[in-house]
Amino acid sequence: MKKSNISRRKFIKTASVAAVGSTFISLNSVYGKEIYAGDRKEIVSIVRVKDGNISKAVEEAIDLLGGIKSVTKGKNSILLKPNLVAPDIRCTTKPEVVQAVARLLQNAGKEVMIGEASAAAESFNVIGNETFRTRKKEILDRMQQHVFDRLGYTVMAKAMKIPLINLHSGDIVEVALPEGFAAKSVKIHKVLTEVDLVCSIPMMKTHSLATVTLSMKNLIGLYPGTEYYSVRSWLHDRAAEKGSPGVAFEVIDMNRAVKTGLSVIDASTAMEGNGPFGGPLVDMGLIIAGTSPLATDMVGSALMGFEFNSIPAINLAHKSGMGPADLDEIEIRGIPIERVARKFVKPFVSKWTDINKFWGIKEL
Repeated sequence: MKKSNISRRKFIKTASVAAVGSTFISLNSVYGKEIYAGDRKEIVSIVRVKDGNISKAVEEAIDLLGGIKSVTKGKNSILLKPNLVAPDIRCTTKPEVVQAVARLLQNAGKEVMIGEASAAAESFNVIGNETFRTRKKEILDRMQQHVFDRLGYTVMAKAMKIPLINLHSGDIVEVALPEGFAAKSVKIHKVLTEVDLVCSIPMMKTHSLATVTLSMKNLIGLYPGTEYYSVRSWLHDRAAEKGSPGVAFEVIDMNRAVKTGLSVIDASTAMEGNGPFGGPLVDMGLIIAGTSPLATDMVGSALMGFEFNSIPAINLAHKSGMGPADLDEIEIRGIPIERVARKFVKPFVSKWTDINKFWGIKEL
C-alpha cells in the first residue's frame, strides 16, 4: 500500500470515538429519509464572514433560511454537535460559531446543550508516537473533558449556562435501525433520543477516509467510545466487513438514527489536502447553513470543488433514494456558489481496512 504523507499519529487523530450501554429503544429509523426526501426545494445559505464577525455571519445565514424560530419550529430541545476531533484549534469547529447558534436558540426560548465524543488526545489514547484504541470509561471521560477545556468550550458553555455532554459514556441506549447498512441497531447516549433536534456544526475539511467532513460525516462523533472504541475502530472494522465505502455506511446509519435537521458549516477557515487533521488551512471566510444535512453537504462539497459521486456518503445517500439529487433541486440564498467556490487539494484517500492493517492499532 502506498503511504500518505501524514504521520500515523496524525491520521488516527482524525477518527472519532463511541460509548455504549444496554437499554433498547425503538425510534423512527427512517427519520433521515424524511429529512432528505421532501417535495419542496431545500434551502441552503452561503454568507461571507465580514471583518472577522463570525457571529453576525451565522445569524445572517440562519436568517436567510427563514430565521431561527422558523427552522426550529416545534423543536424545544436542541443538541449542538461541533467537530472536536482532537484538542487542536486547526482542525476543529470554532467556539464562536457554536456560541452564535446557541445564543440564537436561547433567545428563541430553546433548551440548548453541546455534545461530543472526541477521537484522540495526547497523553490519553495518544502516547508518544503511538495511538491506541480504548473502551475504558476513565480514559475517555478524562480525554473528553480535556478536549472541551483546551478548545475553549468549557469556559464558553459555563458563561452561557449550557451543559456539555460527554457522548462517550453515561446512559447508553440501543436504537433500532432496520434499514441500517453497518448494523440493524446503534447504541447512542440517551440524550440523543430525548432531544427534539441534533444540529451538526462541522468545520469544512477534507478527509482521508470520507473525502470530506461536513454535516453528515460530523455525526460519526455520536458513536460512543465505550462501546465502539476510540477512533471508532470496532465500528469501522464491522462496517468494512460489509463493504462500507469510505465509512459511508456508518455515516448514513447515524444520520438516520438521530433527529437531524439544522446544519451550520464553519467554513471561516477550512482544511484541504490530507485532512481532517494534517492538511493546510484555507481562508474561505464563509458560513453555510441549511435544514437538510444532505443538501447542505452538497453545497459545501461543490464549494470545495468535489463531484458528488466522489464522496461516498453523498453517493450512498443518493443511491438510497435520498434527495435532493442535484444542485438544481436546492435553492441557494446569499452568495452564489460560483462566486466563492475553490478547488480544494484532494486528500490521499485510503480504505479503512488498508489503514488499519498498515498502522496496526493497539489496545489500551
